[in-house]
Amino acid sequence: MKALNIIEEAYSEEVIGKNFSRRETLTKGLGFGLKAALAMIPLGILDAVGNKAKAGPTNSAIVTVLNFALTLEWLESTYYKMGLSANSLIPAADMVVFAQISKHETAHVALLQTTITSLGGTPVASPTFDFTAGGTYSDVFTNYQTFLALSNAFEDTGVRAYKGAAPSLLGAGAVLTAALDIHSVEARHASEVRRLRGLKGWISNAEPNGLPPAIYAGEDNTTQLNINVTTVTTAPAISVTEAFDEPLAMSAVLAIAGPFIVS
Repeated sequence: MKALNIIEEAYSEEVIGKNFSRRETLTKGLGFGLKAALAMIPLGILDAVGNKAKAGPTNSAIVTVLNFALTLEWLESTYYKMGLSANSLIPAADMVVFAQISKHETAHVALLQTTITSLGGTPVASPTFDFTAGGTYSDVFTNYQTFLALSNAFEDTGVRAYKGAAPSLLGAGAVLTAALDIHSVEARHASEVRRLRGLKGWISNAEPNGLPPAIYAGEDNTTQLNINVTTVTTAPAISVTEAFDEPLAMSAVLAIAGPFIVS
């Protein structure tokens, strides 16, 4: 399936709604252009597709969602394979961690491909990635701290993105269960990588810790189900923010992933 065809399908007027036309979305790319628009394909569309969740998604809608998720998994899978193959990048003590994470991401890719095919769809091929983001992270595969930082970025992004996917798959039965299974493993990855960086295993008060702030936008939220949780507990506000993760917004996915996807 061609990337442009995927975008055309995802940004149909039915999905985008009356606020944005398909032409406007593709040409403006929300200000980032076509390459950046491709970056939204992991999960940016999921909020819009979720409007159909009450009736239960069609196979076509499920395939669209899963192809976006597959793109994000391609990014992670490719990243770890390249990191593991880089000479003297990952310390021996941490090699087992990333070897296992890499196996997980490869399994996620395989499951999504098989599921998409079983639903009559065509799995999207792996995009071309530039993990230096045009030179911004030029030492990503020679400096372990840079490699860890981007791993942290991708994993925290994945956790919030899969949470955003859930409403889009309501009524999809086993597919929703599988997506949530992946979500929980991504959370374990994120926690482990954060600890390797010397951080807490969870997000605190939207603190970016040197990463793009868009990854953590909204994570300082203390209101859940219209209840300000700080008013019903003696826990400090920072602990309340740590107790809940927020779904990742479309604009945040775009800001995070755009620089790493070439085509």
